[in-house]
Amino acid sequence: MIYLKNIGKYFIMLGQVFRRPQKRSIFRENLFKEIEELGLKSIGIVAFISFFVGGVVAIQTALNVDNPWIPKYLIGFATKRSIILEFSPTFMSVVLAGKVGSYITSSIGTMRVTEQIDALEVMGVNSLNHLVLPKIIAAVSFYPFIILLAMFLGIFGGWVSGFATGLFSSDDYIIGIREDFNPFYIQYSLIKTMVFAFLIATIPSFYGYYVKGGSLEVGKASTQAVVWTSVVIIVLNYFLTQMLLG
Repeated sequence: MIYLKNIGKYFIMLGQVFRRPQKRSIFRENLFKEIEELGLKSIGIVAFISFFVGGVVAIQTALNVDNPWIPKYLIGFATKRSIILEFSPTFMSVVLAGKVGSYITSSIGTMRVTEQIDALEVMGVNSLNHLVLPKIIAAVSFYPFIILLAMFLGIFGGWVSGFATGLFSSDDYIIGIREDFNPFYIQYSLIKTMVFAFLIATIPSFYGYYVKGGSLEVGKASTQAVVWTSVVIIVLNYFLTQMLLG
């Protein structure tokens, strides 16, 4: 019952979020700030993980297809498909849910327990629109670029791993990357990314905005936000895959 109640409060919150900003200059300033906090500061961890996971995927694929009857170009093909279809949009979104989600919940939750949100309401400011809408726009507009970077670095990391280990040649890997390339898979990944970005911005905001208590409760809310954001991403990933690729 409490989960159904939270879902109702979540959609009520969204109704307040998507109201017209009261002052465009302040909204624009908040938007650029959120792009930096949610997007630019996440590029480093995304690039690092993507590069090395791409290398691991390529090495494991090479070791598992060590058969003279299996063409070596399948290593590049399998690495490309794995990274574009699943690793970059889904796994990286879960990583971002942990990094960004905890930041969003803790920042909004701290404002709640220190009564800064109450002060905004007293001044007649729509606090949900002021705090949450810039985060949503920043995440939905910027995360597709991060995921495209993750795709490139993942595939590049696979190529580097082949060059470093000698398990497969560069020519075979590049042939595999080019084999049966379907541009829709990129679109599919970006559609999932924008949906997941919306969840990463709104679910932690919900937990931060409605937190009650002190700093301990803010910490618990941050943990809950990361867990539930990750769970919803994984569940929606199943249904989106079924709808878009089924």
